[in-house]
Amino acid sequence: MSSTKRVIAVVGATGAQGGGLVRAITAHPSGAFRARALTRNVDSPAAKELRALGAEVVAADLDDEASLRRAFEGAHGAYCVTFFWDHASPEKETEQARAMARAARHARVEHVIWSTIEDTRRWVPLADGRIPTLRGKYKVPHMDAKGEADTTFLDLGVPTTFFHTAFYWENFIYLGMGPQRGEDGRLSLTLPLGTARLPGIATEDIGRVAYRIFERGADFIGQRLGVASDHLTGSELAAAFSAIAGEEVRYHAIDLDVYRRLDIPGVDDLANMFQFKRDFEADYCGLRDVARTRVLNPNLRSFAAWLADNQRRITLPPPA
Repeated sequence: MSSTKRVIAVVGATGAQGGGLVRAITAHPSGAFRARALTRNVDSPAAKELRALGAEVVAADLDDEASLRRAFEGAHGAYCVTFFWDHASPEKETEQARAMARAARHARVEHVIWSTIEDTRRWVPLADGRIPTLRGKYKVPHMDAKGEADTTFLDLGVPTTFFHTAFYWENFIYLGMGPQRGEDGRLSLTLPLGTARLPGIATEDIGRVAYRIFERGADFIGQRLGVASDHLTGSELAAAFSAIAGEEVRYHAIDLDVYRRLDIPGVDDLANMFQFKRDFEADYCGLRDVARTRVLNPNLRSFAAWLADNQRRITLPPPA
């Protein structure tokens, strides 16, 4: 591999977003970049797969700033992302983001993509009871903590693109969020969104957009960019599932108060997240512009196309 290629250090390279970017870089062997995949375990099967694709795999830990400085050294760009659901601590989330910002500044990285999200307290202050306050200082902890960290990148003068992703279509595969069969024997897709639209995108498409942002460099430094391949209502998502299920999938717009009582990890955080996306649909969808995303990734897949590509990976409960 040519030594003239500029290095992109990718945090969380064995995860969803980071893995998508590493694969986008390695899919362009004649391109301008080479991937440096950062992971805590360089010997994991996922790390070995990335190495086989041609990525450089190096050890780094978001709780060890010195390891981040070493991993960013000599890199032209860095893709920075955190993993709230690994630890469920918003304070840890913010500090990890700050550690990446400090490491990028120390290494003089020329372009950082920071995978952030809205700090919902800009829309719903803590004193506003429309959305319950959690842990005394957050509305949606996993969102607010990321958004809060934006200021560190700005204050340190790190050349940053503030990158807002959307709901991963893969959540329907890996997180059990796909249609379920009820006691009446019928399939239902359950989401607490009412009639609001949900922006979503495949993780591979996130990686392809990030690759293009690094290619265009200066065009996006200092910019805030959201991505999505579709904005779909629950009914539209259910209709797409119906097309691959061979039977009707109904949309069940579960009430938020009922959803908050479900026995699932982090349900209070998730319920507030869905409420924010529902109540501030125009702002949330508006940032995640489908047409602009398609300009950056002309091969962007719609939800229906993604479903068709992944039909064999989606398990729908069989009839009783």
